[in-house]
Amino acid sequence: MSAASLPREVYADAAELAQAAATEIAAAAAQAIAERGQFLLALSGGQTPQEMLRALAVKPIDWSRVHLLQVDERIAPLGHSARNLTQLQETLLAHVPIPAAQVHLLPVDAIDPQAAMAACEAQLRQLMGDPPQLDLVQLGLGGDGHTASLLPGDAALDVTGQALAVSACYQGWRRMTLTRHVINRARRVLWLVSGADKAAVLARFVVGDAALPASRIRRENALLLCDVAAAGDLAALEEGD
Repeated sequence: MSAASLPREVYADAAELAQAAATEIAAAAAQAIAERGQFLLALSGGQTPQEMLRALAVKPIDWSRVHLLQVDERIAPLGHSARNLTQLQETLLAHVPIPAAQVHLLPVDAIDPQAAMAACEAQLRQLMGDPPQLDLVQLGLGGDGHTASLLPGDAALDVTGQALAVSACYQGWRRMTLTRHVINRARRVLWLVSGADKAAVLARFVVGDAALPASRIRRENALLLCDVAAAGDLAALEEGD
């Protein structure tokens, strides 16, 4: 797979990257609402999206028409700093008028996660259709090539026919995640990658290294946004083309 097969835009720094990502999501929201009356958005956690979420909070989006989902979540106590929800509440949800019923959290607090996950999946299929289809999924890229909580060598990476799965323990937590099955059906995928520590793995991802879980996400209708630091190893790929 050539480096040109994944469209990408490179920005000077993380601040410019955040603004560009927020602009892309706002434009996708306007288009989806105009065409289908609602915008089905799934957001990832992690450090890179935090500035993007703050920028998104001030965009002119009709939040009454937005349904917001989590790409993944740690099975950690409510309010714990490890929870993606904690970050999402602080950077976005506290600042936008989205109806609470349109925020679809992964049911990691349930006593029986598997039963709760089945009930949640049924609700998501009512919202997204069957098979389920999101308008936009925003993804990040881990240093080991994972995305969402689809981890190298984990059984969740190979789950098909389901929207949700539970991963093995990773960095101290088990996680609930959207599956490749539902991510790959999204109308748009927006990759957001920042920092020099991601340069090596981003170069592998751009050329489609099959060892990386992220490479198993379809590239049709996908766009990679990264900063100069993360793109540091991409110049060598272009010289080799």
